[in-house]
Amino acid sequence: MKHKLIITKEGNRIISSVFDEKEMLQVNIFGAIEENPLGNIYVGKVKNIVNNIAAAFVEYEKDKMCYLSLEEVKNPIFLNPKKNDKLVVGDDILVQIAKADVKTKAPVATVALNFTGKYLVLTHGNNLIGISGKIREEEERKRLRALMEVYKNSEYGFIVRTNAASIEDNVLKEEAEALIGVYKDTLSHAMYKTPFTCVFKTLPGYLCDIRDSLSEAITEIITDNKDLYDEIASYLGSYQKEDLVKLKFYEDNLLTLSNLYGVNLKLENALKKKVWLKSGGNLVIEPTEALTVVDVNTGKAIYGKRKVQDTFLKLNLEAAEEIAKQIRLRNLSGIIVVDFIDMEEKGAKEELMRFFEEQLRKDPVKTVLVDMTALNLVEVTRKKVRKPLYEQISEE
Repeated sequence: MKHKLIITKEGNRIISSVFDEKEMLQVNIFGAIEENPLGNIYVGKVKNIVNNIAAAFVEYEKDKMCYLSLEEVKNPIFLNPKKNDKLVVGDDILVQIAKADVKTKAPVATVALNFTGKYLVLTHGNNLIGISGKIREEEERKRLRALMEVYKNSEYGFIVRTNAASIEDNVLKEEAEALIGVYKDTLSHAMYKTPFTCVFKTLPGYLCDIRDSLSEAITEIITDNKDLYDEIASYLGSYQKEDLVKLKFYEDNLLTLSNLYGVNLKLENALKKKVWLKSGGNLVIEPTEALTVVDVNTGKAIYGKRKVQDTFLKLNLEAAEEIAKQIRLRNLSGIIVVDFIDMEEKGAKEELMRFFEEQLRKDPVKTVLVDMTALNLVEVTRKKVRKPLYEQISEE
């Protein structure tokens, strides 16, 4: 795979997109001046505890509340004198925003602080060593676990990210030590801060896209904005020196980088309800608050029973490949239900499920093919990392 990460600025938005040749695989949109608290760590003040839902509401910025599940409050970092670990109204604690606000729902916070690098995540309150499930080679898993065991202690552990596969020991050691330094500095800094102070600010979203991309998959990082170029160069020089050679500055007075790759047109298409397939069939993609429904339709009459079943399988396979692409492109998450065209043969259904799972595995975000129900509906779940594309656009 040879992918390009294209980062452009248009007005008050920054668009970060991954391309394979001229096909857009993934896209995220950020405000030029980001106010998204996701990943930030704050000195919060407990304002209310609601026992019947086992939750606390914590003020993390002036007049801004976040939701904290009491069931997940383990090893909290209190900033006021305490005799025990029981959370009470008035406590000052460190919280990290784990999920962004959704419509009328407050952001979700956690006391299990995470510090994310390109290869590792330091996890406060969990002193285990976890290895990404996408690293499947047993010898490599053993190597990584043995390497990281020496760094865990009673306060924190590490998660080894997919990016870490085949990375040299010294590179991983350097990042582990750097993350430990950031962790200690953050805690030390927080001890002297008043409530509602942000003591750790996560990277801007477009830099997170660089950090979180698989190194071997991204061959070029291209921007046509000088300020963005300088910021990316500074970040790479400090944290990902090995990727600095991939950074390119695009300059053409006649054709912008966005127009060269057709970014805006592809964004428009990624928001359309209907997606046409080469065979003449189509997908109808409908996100709702609870789940996303994808309906596969055939747009032409087919005659002869045997021919019908063969054509249905062919169309379903084509649809499965496109659905996997659209899930990633639109950044859909949670429960996704796909209504494929009904097929009679068990073997055809099994072939479809095998193929669909192969396509979903290409997604860097954890995506699971659950099952096909008795009604022939296929269930998929995808981890939520950021808001879906249609919400990112609506917030501009």
